[in-house]
Amino acid sequence: MRVRVLGVDPGLTRCGVGVVEGVAGRPLTMIGVGVVRTPADADLGHRLVAVEQGIERWLDEYGPEYVAVERVFSQHNVRTVMGTAQASAVAILCASRRGIPVALHTPSEVKAAVTGSGRADKAQVGAMVTRLLRLAAPPKPADAADALALAICHIWRAPAQNRLQQAVALHASKGRTA
Repeated sequence: MRVRVLGVDPGLTRCGVGVVEGVAGRPLTMIGVGVVRTPADADLGHRLVAVEQGIERWLDEYGPEYVAVERVFSQHNVRTVMGTAQASAVAILCASRRGIPVALHTPSEVKAAVTGSGRADKAQVGAMVTRLLRLAAPPKPADAADALALAICHIWRAPAQNRLQQAVALHASKGRTA
């Protein structure tokens, strides 16, 4: 069954967004890609509202069935990780408000899914996204390519994750009836 996924690479200055449609094991199609931008000198509240409005536009325009967001991980720069976490929360909120399931994927999971290596660099991710989606050139900036990589990762990993969740639920229900 074909699914449409909005990938979100969260950030306050540049929040990458990309929509991919397809089925695991089949060629995928890029539906849209871009970046929601906010001015670095703007008040935090205004920046978060701008991120929300941008994500809402993408949800309205593309109607994804799932939203895949990069899981925020510890970085050395606390200010950067805080902005990333805040933008991530906005994306999760926008999707959840509409009842759209949200999945979080770590950067290494995304890299491994798309390139085969959890330690791939931005250029390798961009090159594989370009190849997998049959694009003429890598999406720019890298945040846009990362958003597409998140969507690809989710399409490829979701069927296996769903089967695991169903098996765990079945096992748990058998334990209660025994």
